[in-house]
Parts: sequence; C-alpha cells; structure tokens
Amino acid sequence: MVVPLGRALTEAELPILQAHGLTMWAYVVLSALREQPVRTQSALAATIGADKTRIIKVLDDLEARGLLERRPDPEDRRARLLSLTPEGRSLHADAQREIQRGERLLLDRLSEEDRRGFLRALQILSRPTDLSE
Repeated sequence: MVVPLGRALTEAELPILQAHGLTMWAYVVLSALREQPVRTQSALAATIGADKTRIIKVLDDLEARGLLERRPDPEDRRARLLSLTPEGRSLHADAQREIQRGERLLLDRLSEEDRRGFLRALQILSRPTDLSE
C-alpha cells in the first residue's frame, strides 16, 4: 500500500516541479539545504541517500541558475560548503507550497483523528531502522 501511494504522490509532484524548472533530485537537494544551510557535498549526498558523484550534475545546474552557492570549506580546502541563495529559498518555498496544497487535498479525505494517526505513523516509520532484525 505504501509503494502505490508513494508513486501517486511522486506523479502528482512531478508537474509542479517541472513548472518550477526542478527535477525531483534538485528539489530534494534544495529541501535538504533548507534544513541545513551549509554542508559538504559528501554530507549532503549521505543525507539524501545519493552517491556524491551523482549529485554533482544537480549541484552544477542549481549553482549555474543562481539557486545555491558552493565555496571552499576554510577548514578543509578539499571540501565544498553549500548554501541556498535567496533565489533558491524562494523557488523551493514556492514549489513546496504547491506540493503541500496537493498533500492537504489527499489528507482531507481522512478524518482529523485518522490524519493525526497516519502522520504520526509516517514519522515513526520514516526514521532509519535496520529491517534485518
């Protein structure tokens, strides 16, 4: 049940992201950087579950568009610190607002009690865990 729901949400989000000129990976990067404004590329990749070489193209595109900045880490010149520009924050906020509108429409199908329970269960289940136990 979770997989079809995830697919449906992704399909609903894609047109919104495309309207904002974003790929799913670009949106994931912007979301992660909104939470932690400055990180190394390696830390970002680990946080979003991507190979660090895979996100380089995404970072290059976002930087070229003026949505994020990469600068050398003063403590480790090999590392790059990442931060959103005001334009990146604004674009992310606009896309997120539209995505959340769609999520609210979906959640409105549930009673208030069921919605709270569903969101609480999602928070618990989304925490990292070892499923081999």
